[in-house]
Amino acid sequence: MEKGTKTKNILLVGVGGQGTILASKLLTLGLMQEGYDVKMSEIHGMSQRGGSVSSQVRYGEKVWSPVIEKGSADMIVSFEKMEALRWLEYLKKDGKIVVNSHEMMPIPVIMGKAEYSPAIIDEIQKSCQDVTVVNATQEAMKLGNGKVMNIILLGTIIKAMGLENIDWNKIVQENVKPAFVEDNLKAIQVGMHLV
Repeated sequence: MEKGTKTKNILLVGVGGQGTILASKLLTLGLMQEGYDVKMSEIHGMSQRGGSVSSQVRYGEKVWSPVIEKGSADMIVSFEKMEALRWLEYLKKDGKIVVNSHEMMPIPVIMGKAEYSPAIIDEIQKSCQDVTVVNATQEAMKLGNGKVMNIILLGTIIKAMGLENIDWNKIVQENVKPAFVEDNLKAIQVGMHLV
């Protein structure tokens, strides 16, 4: 870690069951191994039922609060595109956003009480200069394991935030069940090549 490292803010947002929390835990462990002071907070909104889930990761030389203020996220990674739009106000002016183009219809849409806009990506691109749209869900299926979509998105964070020097292989091997280590290591590489 460089001396005087300014605090960086990463917001991971998605829907319950997408693996948002695991991705943020692996990110946090990697940052801590590198010597950063790291604070992480999670918010589960009915996450078991497909509700909104967010995880805030802040790291630097000294981090006092785990909470990312509106307009201060260096990066937002959205596991589901509607969630990207919902959290957009947290992104700083020159921040980056990675959006998984995957759609998961929330309960109000399924019940016919709300609409799921077909123009979500356009709306995000109008509000932000640095938008990368990926289909992490499809990329995970190509690897033969749809569940590694979250680790593909972790790979996009690693690359976009310049964190490639951390030993991610070690982090994955120590924190993922042995049967899934190989798929997760491939998924990180795929994600790094998407941004």
